[in-house]
Amino acid sequence: MERFCSLFSQIVSVVSRARFAQLVRQHRSDRHARGFTSWEQFASMLLCHLGRMHSLREIEHGLNSAGGKLSHIGVKRAPRSTLSYANEHRPWELYRSLFYEVLELCRVAGSRHKFRFKNKLLSIDSTTIEVVSEMYDWALHNKSKGAIKLHTMLDHDDFLPVFVNVTDGQTADITAGRAMPLPAGAIVVFDRGYIDYTWFKKLTEEKVFFVTRLKKNCSYTVIEERPAPRGVVRDEIVEVFNRRAGRVHRTFR
Repeated sequence: MERFCSLFSQIVSVVSRARFAQLVRQHRSDRHARGFTSWEQFASMLLCHLGRMHSLREIEHGLNSAGGKLSHIGVKRAPRSTLSYANEHRPWELYRSLFYEVLELCRVAGSRHKFRFKNKLLSIDSTTIEVVSEMYDWALHNKSKGAIKLHTMLDHDDFLPVFVNVTDGQTADITAGRAMPLPAGAIVVFDRGYIDYTWFKKLTEEKVFFVTRLKKNCSYTVIEERPAPRGVVRDEIVEVFNRRAGRVHRTFR
């Protein structure tokens, strides 16, 4: 616990207490504080997240076990009823503003990274997260389970997400991929869940480069071979066939 508290203190120190106080006044989030400030709520819930606690009871026990080790950063013991009241009545807009404040700090720190590509490099992928179907009926994944999908686009300049879309667990990756804002000139990397030749044509027309793997049943023919740059196995212009229709579907490099 001693070591965890020391690490937690370093993490919390990233957030300026003065700036946090300004946001509290802006959103008037301490008007019903009842002796438990917004900063105390923030620190307690962050401790909950990093400590992988799953209930208010666990948070209460965690705060009790920390004792006075975290009192210098504003974390103190709080009964679960106090935590519950704060979570229910505090304006969520405070933490949205705080999120963008911290995100900007991360962008400034990450901008020092220099990537060797001249083009912006982006990666897109999704992950499925199980949820309680009784609480989130819109996210019903099958007859007994609920799930959401987190579709994310990562910018390799600063290793931060630049686009996140939350959908129900049945939304296909390509459906979410088509809705992502992809800037011209960018190189986008994705897996075979995003293969759609019509979408590929649209990306090509919009000057967006993409890197993916072909499906095993992909039918194509090489119509032109080009000198391969260093590190590239082959550089070819190919025509992708639609087997059922018996015709050329799309042409790609």
